[in-house]
Amino acid sequence: MKEQDQRRYEARAKIAKALAHPSRLLMLDLLQQQEYCVGELTQKVGADQSTVSKHLAILKDVGMVSVRKEGSLSYYRLQCDCLGGFFSCMESVLSADLSCRQDAIR
Repeated sequence: MKEQDQRRYEARAKIAKALAHPSRLLMLDLLQQQEYCVGELTQKVGADQSTVSKHLAILKDVGMVSVRKEGSLSYYRLQCDCLGGFFSCMESVLSADLSCRQDAIR
């Protein structure tokens, strides 16, 4: 494999790893609708603020979200508009897998 291809796959893996947590997926789903401050996300996710902040730092590190400061508050917003298609793809995979499993037990 070429070095450039290797770096591309490593970068993709880093993004996939950042997506591999239910709380981060929930936050991304919420951020598709509007921006939120850490306190609002903390309430919606049901985790403590330090945990939510760590999740947001991971998402920011891979370029999925950006942050804007307003006084003492940090507001997060989604940086890409392709997640709707990604989530739809995931739902299709889940649905197809469920159908295969149901067929297997019939």
